Amino acid sequence: MKILKLLNSSYFSILLTIIFIVFSAKAEDEPIDIWNINQNKIEETKSNINQNSLENSDTKTPQTTIFNSQSKKEIEGVQVSSTLESQEIKIIGLYDPEDYDLKIDLWSNSNGDQLKYLFSNIEKMQLSKDAAELMNIILLTNSYNPEINITEDEFLEIRSNWLIKSKNRELIEEYLTKNQILNLHPELARYLADQYLAEANIEKACKIFLQNSEAIIDEYLSKFNIYCLINSGRSEEAQLILDLKKELGFNDEYFEKKLYYLFGYSKEPEITISETSILDFHLAHRTNPDFVFEPKKNTSPQIWKYLAASNLLYNVEEIDIIEEEKISLIEKATHDKNYSEKDLFSLYKRFKFNINQLLNASESYKSLSNIEARALVYQRALLESDINKKLELIKLLKDLFIKDGYTNAFDSELKEFLNKIESDEVPSNFTSFYQNYIKDENSELNNIKFNKDILHQSRLVNYFNGDFAKSKIEKDLNNYLKKIKKDKKYFLSKKDIILIDSIKSDGIKISKKYENLYEISDSEMPTDIQVMINNNEVGSTILRIIEVIGQDDLEALDEDTLYFIITALNQLDIDFIRNKILLKVLPLKV
Repeated sequence: MKILKLLNSSYFSILLTIIFIVFSAKAEDEPIDIWNINQNKIEETKSNINQNSLENSDTKTPQTTIFNSQSKKEIEGVQVSSTLESQEIKIIGLYDPEDYDLKIDLWSNSNGDQLKYLFSNIEKMQLSKDAAELMNIILLTNSYNPEINITEDEFLEIRSNWLIKSKNRELIEEYLTKNQILNLHPELARYLADQYLAEANIEKACKIFLQNSEAIIDEYLSKFNIYCLINSGRSEEAQLILDLKKELGFNDEYFEKKLYYLFGYSKEPEITISETSILDFHLAHRTNPDFVFEPKKNTSPQIWKYLAASNLLYNVEEIDIIEEEKISLIEKATHDKNYSEKDLFSLYKRFKFNINQLLNASESYKSLSNIEARALVYQRALLESDINKKLELIKLLKDLFIKDGYTNAFDSELKEFLNKIESDEVPSNFTSFYQNYIKDENSELNNIKFNKDILHQSRLVNYFNGDFAKSKIEKDLNNYLKKIKKDKKYFLSKKDIILIDSIKSDGIKISKKYENLYEISDSEMPTDIQVMINNNEVGSTILRIIEVIGQDDLEALDEDTLYFIITALNQLDIDFIRNKILLKVLPLKV
């Protein structure tokens, strides 16, 4: 299709200018990718443009791109430029260092070899909510990248890997759009766009592209961007970018055919289906009004999710119970949270068993196929009224799902069973099973109860919430220590000492007569952490603390561990993070 027919005169002039500049910069006949022009060529091109555009000017004009002379709409719409953002990006993030008592050079003294070792250890862990929050703070605080034994690309990859693992899409989106860094984090940008598209949420999938202001280098992201422009009604701009890419060597027949249908150049539906990416699969669905797809065992979880979100999966009411292959696919999809558990168990109810099989389900299931076995045990559990036998059947059903690798397919239904059983009715042999699966992972104890007889549970804790003036806390603490010294039965706990030391580290003076109330051995601080502190390796120290916390909630840490964590933060003057931890671990929660 001829480009002259597709572009108006303004766009055509832009195209000729770009092609002229690019081909002037390289004499070979081979195709040139404008998304990969090296920085020297970029600077050379910018210099030539400025020389030609400046006339009779005594003032120094900033370097511009070839789109600076176009309208604002064209600048925002056509995301193709002969320049890229400076590769000297040193400070990217979301949080102001001062908000967390950190500094912009928090990584400057850290050794890259040690950082990579720590990140490697943490990568293998499933961090607790507390440790994950610390990880977000340390990785997303505006700061210079570490430079000792680690490259910028390596550190950016560490950031990407963590954000992808954390699955916090809102945080990822904010990080990418605020810093305009799609090119620095192509894998992270692809993860975000693909996740939203897999849920058939095209608006959210396209948001990072429509808010982006830089030329996109990565080919997959560039294709995604073109599609998003079409979807937002900016087809002319999408066509311009596509034609520029084709002029410079781009070739993707599948993608182009789908786009030509969306442009309206082809009236015949595009029936070919590719599962190479979720974008390819979505385009197949978008360009075929009669789209039908039957997933298989090796169909990717993303496509399963897309099928579920787009109401393209099997209707369980239409499935014959003899079609075990389809039922097995539904079990897998339920495990991946792409099918409703209620639909799966509704299907199980349709299986027919004789009275002997139901009465002896604990033995009868062994002679059945795996799918029939689960259906039988489920039906028997529904009929059982004896608590002990019901729990036995429920546990057996869970084990059968685990055996076939469908652990997550029996989660919400399991909780429904257990919620109908009172904890005091549970036999001792099923106590751990009951408690393990009924617990609500989202519940938190947030109400604080003060205890005036225990120092670290007294109202003095409110100091770390900013509720005490320094003069008042000094007086109240000394009065409390006076009372403790008189009470021969009171022994300072490690948490009491943590409170006292933290207040002292803020410059609050304690009377000398109370200094001998306790002694702490210097050996309690791990040697490697103390060395990091002495070298002012702030980032490494906090990473080491995150590694120590690991998968544990802060409240679950022993007092010795809490002591050296708080001592480390006191030595580094990171009061904000310290206070947040203290308010979690010191007060009595109800």
